[in-house]
Amino acid sequence: MAPTAATVRTVPTGSGSPRGGGPGRATRWSDSLILVLTRRCDLRCAYCPTVKDGEPDLSPADALRAIDLFVSRHGGGDCKLFGGEPLLVPAAVEAVIRNAPPTVNVYLSTNGSHLSRHWIELLHAHPSVTLTVSLDGEPGDHDGLRRGARTYDTVTRWLPELLRLPRFVVTQTIAPSTAARAAANFRHLRALGIRRFNLLPGYYLPWTEAQLSALHQSFDEIAAHFETAWSLGERLYLRNLFVRAPTPFYNTGFVVDSDRRIYPNNLVLAGAFDSLRAATSIGSLDAPPTPERLAEATAAAPAVLEAAVGARIMESTRLADAALTALCNRLYPAYFKMRARA
Repeated sequence: MAPTAATVRTVPTGSGSPRGGGPGRATRWSDSLILVLTRRCDLRCAYCPTVKDGEPDLSPADALRAIDLFVSRHGGGDCKLFGGEPLLVPAAVEAVIRNAPPTVNVYLSTNGSHLSRHWIELLHAHPSVTLTVSLDGEPGDHDGLRRGARTYDTVTRWLPELLRLPRFVVTQTIAPSTAARAAANFRHLRALGIRRFNLLPGYYLPWTEAQLSALHQSFDEIAAHFETAWSLGERLYLRNLFVRAPTPFYNTGFVVDSDRRIYPNNLVLAGAFDSLRAATSIGSLDAPPTPERLAEATAAAPAVLEAAVGARIMESTRLADAALTALCNRLYPAYFKMRARA
C-alpha cells in the first residue's frame, strides 16, 4: 500500500538521520558495506574534502573477501564502491559487479572521467547496479568546480546510453560559490534528459549567510519543479528522500579502507580527519570487529566528527544540511500523492 501524507514527520533527512520518518526504510549501520577501493583521484574538485592520494588500492580478492564477510556477518545489503575514484581500480570494480551475490546491491559512484564503452556495456549487462555520476550543471560551473578539468564533455558524451540504464543517478553538488545558480544548473541537467537525482550541498565548508539564503531559494525552485513534474505524472526521482545517516556527507556502515582496515564510517577519507585513523580503526579484514563493536563505534562517530572539525565548520555544515532537509520535508506530501496515483 502506498504511504499517505499522514505518515510525514518533520525530520532531519537532508543527508539524513536514522531517527527519520520519510518514505522507505531507515538505513542501519549493518545495511551498508562501503569499499574504499582507492584513495587516488585524478581530479581536485573545489568542494571535496577527501584525501586524493596515498594508500595501496584494495585488491579484487580483498574486495570480494569483504563482501563475503559482510554477508556472513550481516546478511547482505548495500555495497557502495567509493574512492578516490573507483574506476582507477577497474579490476576491483569489475570483480564486485560480476561476483556480488543476490543479497548485495551494488552502488558505484564515479566522477565520470573514466567512463568508456567497456563500462557502459558492463553496466547494461548488470542492470541492478546503481551508477551515480557527478554532474553539477552547466559546463562553466561543472568544470570550474573541477579547477579546470574538463569532465563535462566526457560525461555528457555517454549520456544517451547512461540514460537507458534503469539505475542511473546524477549527483549535483552545490558549492557555496554556485548556490545562487543551483536551480539553473538543475534545470540544465533536466534539459539533458536526466530524471534521477542526488542533491549534495558542499559540506565541511564555510557558508556565508548570503550563500545559505541562495541555497534555500534554489532549493525552493527545485522543489517546485519536482512538485509540478509529479503532479503531471512525470517519474522524477530524488535519492535524498530515501537516505538517512547520522553524519552529513560521510557514510556510516561497515567501511573497508583501501589498506584493508575497517572503520564504522568513512570520515578518515578526509584530510582533516586523517590523524584519527589509528583511534577510529576497529579492525581489519584479518581481524574484523564484532557487530557489537561496530555498533558501538558507529554511535560514537558524530561526537568524534564534531570534535575534529570544529564548531564553526560544523555549524556551517548543519545549516547547509538543514536546507536540504527542508527541501525533503517539503517534497514528502507531493511524493506521497504521486505514489498514491501510481
